Amino acid sequence: MASVYCLGGLLGSLASGYLSRRLGKSPSHILSCSVGITASLCLGLSKMAGSHEMILVGRFLCGIAVGLGINIYMQYLGESAPRKLRGVTNTTVALFVTIGKLFAQVVGLREVLGTEALWPLMLSLCGLTDLLQLIVMRFYPETPLHLLLVKGDQERCMKAMNRFWGHGDHQLELDFIRTEQEMLKNSKHLSVIELVKERSMRWQLIVAVVIIVTIQFSGINAILFYARNVFVTAGLPLEKIPYISMGMGSFETLAVMLCGVLIDHFRRKVMLLGSYGLMATMLALLTVSLFYQGLTNWMPYCSAVFIFLFIFFFGIGPGTLTVVIIMEVCSHSTRPAVLVIISSLNWAGLYIVGMGFPYIEGALGYYSFLIFLFSIVASGIFLFYFLPETKGKSYEQITLEFNRLNFKGKQPPKPKELSTSL
Repeated sequence: MASVYCLGGLLGSLASGYLSRRLGKSPSHILSCSVGITASLCLGLSKMAGSHEMILVGRFLCGIAVGLGINIYMQYLGESAPRKLRGVTNTTVALFVTIGKLFAQVVGLREVLGTEALWPLMLSLCGLTDLLQLIVMRFYPETPLHLLLVKGDQERCMKAMNRFWGHGDHQLELDFIRTEQEMLKNSKHLSVIELVKERSMRWQLIVAVVIIVTIQFSGINAILFYARNVFVTAGLPLEKIPYISMGMGSFETLAVMLCGVLIDHFRRKVMLLGSYGLMATMLALLTVSLFYQGLTNWMPYCSAVFIFLFIFFFGIGPGTLTVVIIMEVCSHSTRPAVLVIISSLNWAGLYIVGMGFPYIEGALGYYSFLIFLFSIVASGIFLFYFLPETKGKSYEQITLEFNRLNFKGKQPPKPKELSTSL
């Protein structure tokens, strides 16, 4: 079931770049909602039809809807938010993902919908949010950037600004878009292949790939897998573990909300690297506590504390900041292709870790977390040297810093001469 869901997510991610360029963000979002509703119907009616195949189809379509919907949502939000609020608005991606996971843990309890009679209703609940989005999105305009840069319609662009931000003087924001439009006169949206070949985006893409790969190989999914064993070893009753898992989800949600409050007060790079350091420390302490958990009866509780803290530091760091940083280092013309690449890597990593970690854990035991510790440390060292600070900077300023790496030893072309600038 998990593999079918991941494959669907990968397919949806791959399609998101093409659909956002051809249809626009708003129509693509409506399409993802339609696929999600179809998935929920398959899941909800599977028991009545007595068909296991409908569950597989529903999970596959659900993966497509999520893979497509998250990518389109990130683009829609990033292009609709005013510059001064781009940090806090981009954190809502992680916030709603964690709230969704927490909601699933709640409805999965036996006291709610986690019973033999009600599980079809539980699986079909995803269709309710898709239905709500399908209704609401019909009243929301296309993004101002898409309307002006792709459609060339300044009147609709101004109407969209007034709709999103309220009536007022938006001349400064319009000037920024016009500057981008001027730089895009001889350019186009890039495909994935064109993006990989484009020298002016080489290090932006490398940094984005490193950040997204670190998420999957940070150990967050392995921690969630191993947590049940730790709690059982601690002597906690099996019937109480779902509530503890719900507490872990609440802890992650709290961390994401806190990051949303802090993000515009602290530098992105400092928060990201600081959280990497704390996560690595928690993995080291968790490994030690698992090694000694048989010596004392209180050591398993220490392991549980380290797991909770690891999840908290993940939520306040890479779990939230990844989307923010990637959206800030990518331009309107390159963003769809970048999101296709990183989301595909994310789904592939989720599949690999989910399928492979049980075997790694069986072979190495608690030492398996040292692999993730090494991954976090290596990524932190790399980003310390190659990731510029993005907070409060325009895309042009960020591009100039990356050009020192993209065109090392050579004079970089002027922005208006770059085929993929902005």
